[in-house]
Amino acid sequence: MRCLWFLLAVLIAPTSAALELSGEPVQGGLMFGRTEPGARVWLDDTEVLVSADGHFVIGFGRDENGSRELRVAAPDGTPARRTLDVAPRDWAIERVDGLPPRTVTPEPEAAERIRAEATLIANARGTRALQAHYANGFRWPAHGRISGVYGSQRILNGEPRRPHFGLDVAAPTGTAVHAPADGVITLAHPDMYYSGGTIILDHGQGLSSTFLHLSAILVEPGTTVRQGDLIGRIGATGRASGPHLDWRMNWLDRRVDPQRLVGAMPGDAARETYFSE
Repeated sequence: MRCLWFLLAVLIAPTSAALELSGEPVQGGLMFGRTEPGARVWLDDTEVLVSADGHFVIGFGRDENGSRELRVAAPDGTPARRTLDVAPRDWAIERVDGLPPRTVTPEPEAAERIRAEATLIANARGTRALQAHYANGFRWPAHGRISGVYGSQRILNGEPRRPHFGLDVAAPTGTAVHAPADGVITLAHPDMYYSGGTIILDHGQGLSSTFLHLSAILVEPGTTVRQGDLIGRIGATGRASGPHLDWRMNWLDRRVDPQRLVGAMPGDAARETYFSE
């Protein structure tokens, strides 16, 4: 009888750990996963944080390619594996030749300030909260004309410029900026050299939103916000050519595309796109 029970236990035991995935493995994309509470997850050799109820998130950079291996180990050791082939995307590229030589190098006296601000940003994005604040989804933080898209790039006189990693929404100064998803404020700076008024919102597990060029900041570091809460107002602070919101997202060290989370701009019949610096 004992042998029979052992055989039945083997037959009904799971052959792989529970694993649900949504989203696509694509350049600039995010995938959201769910597994058993207490399971461990790895993307290649990087261990991924898993919330108490089994939520996790992974992301892919703009120029990432090839295959990635997602591994899961259930609390009882049962494994699961998925091979994720990162799909390429076509980027908006503008070539401009015949321009007079010019420099865009910051003034030498600004270098120390820029380094200090870069440290503040790295520390704010380095938060690794276990909670999946992002689990309720995302909405547009502001409404207006889409004036710049993730991944676009200019090639000036044959020299590629740095790709644009944000999603730009052009609107009048003072236009409300709302939290696109739940999270905790990790940075609220009134005047950074490049980005002016800047907010970083931690959505959990290394996923964060950054909001640039704000004219007003209405939250403080450590504040927990819910989706739709007012956090700031659009401006043209820092190095901006006009009033707009530059919304950027990071998963760990990967810059990802916010627009893939929110779809079309509500009520936006004719969107005009330009190439951001």
